[in-house]
Amino acid sequence: MGASKRIGVLTAGGDSPGLNAAIRGLGKAAIGSHGMELIGFRDGIRGLATDRHIELDKAMLSGILTTGGTILGTSRDKVHKMEVDGEVRDMTGEIADIVEKNKLDGLVLLGGGGTAKNALRLAKAGLNVMHLPKTIDKDVAHTDNTFGFSTALEIATDAIDRLHSTAHSHHRIILAEIMGHKAGWLTLGAGIAGGADVILLPEIPFTVESISTAIQHRREKGTNFSVVAVAEGARDLVATAELQAAERLVKDANTPEAKAAAKKHLASVEYEHREHTFKLAHDLEEATGLETRVTILGYVQRGGIPCAEDRLLGSRIGSAAADLIAEGEWGVMVGSKGDDTEPVPLEDVAGNLALVPTDHAWIRTARNVGTNLGD
Repeated sequence: MGASKRIGVLTAGGDSPGLNAAIRGLGKAAIGSHGMELIGFRDGIRGLATDRHIELDKAMLSGILTTGGTILGTSRDKVHKMEVDGEVRDMTGEIADIVEKNKLDGLVLLGGGGTAKNALRLAKAGLNVMHLPKTIDKDVAHTDNTFGFSTALEIATDAIDRLHSTAHSHHRIILAEIMGHKAGWLTLGAGIAGGADVILLPEIPFTVESISTAIQHRREKGTNFSVVAVAEGARDLVATAELQAAERLVKDANTPEAKAAAKKHLASVEYEHREHTFKLAHDLEEATGLETRVTILGYVQRGGIPCAEDRLLGSRIGSAAADLIAEGEWGVMVGSKGDDTEPVPLEDVAGNLALVPTDHAWIRTARNVGTNLGD
């Protein structure tokens, strides 16, 4: 049924462990089981809009399962707002022409929330599009997991394990800043697995008083060190209120001028709170009298060889995507559901985030083992 199909593939957004496993899973299943042809577009949406592609054959797919990053390269461009020759343009029409020129039956986009939005825009333009969910943040809606998360979780947990040694030896507070602007899954998981004493998430605004009180209680029991796992998007009550108010102004603006002014104000508020982890370290040192240090894990969390779970997940989702393409199903994300997968309409995914519910089992676990969450 899929013998005549020719499919375009690209990776977009931030790089993530497991991308190559998903490309391989898709490619091997599409070529080997369904007789399809695949081409890969270089550097994400930009490569698609400029028709920079390579043939994805069995030789290209060989040996990439354990390779980090993406063999296709990536970028963060938007299909409707791409800078080309010094001006911002809507490239949807050009992309449709390139799909027709290359005689493609459809496109498969591997990426996170921004990629889901791009996929939906292209689908609304009449193209056959499918999305495979990738992000270390695990914040894509309607999927149990995203490839990249498990590897990043292992890396962040290992970092917290190692920081315990220094914190204990020097009687310090050490803050480990972990990726996650809006969703705290990675920080929460690594914090629990690594035995962090305090875990701070974007979903739960914190107070310095709550954290310092928890640390003082540890000192009273004879423990003169603490490890704090803090998401890059975690903020205290005041900063959270200011950011939410600025975001509401952007949402409620009803003219282009008002929207531009509101976005400028939001950027200013975000800039003001950009080094919140260092400010928190300073405040905790003053409140507790303990020497405090910050470690920012940054891009280390996204690099390197994908763990077994991400290789398996990427392979499962990629293979399932090939089956759905053979059945003629488009306009969906291939979501992970338990040990299986299921197609989810792009309309249900794009623009939605999977945040940590404040009553989630992981939250209850953290509280039950005595972890302070800053509230």
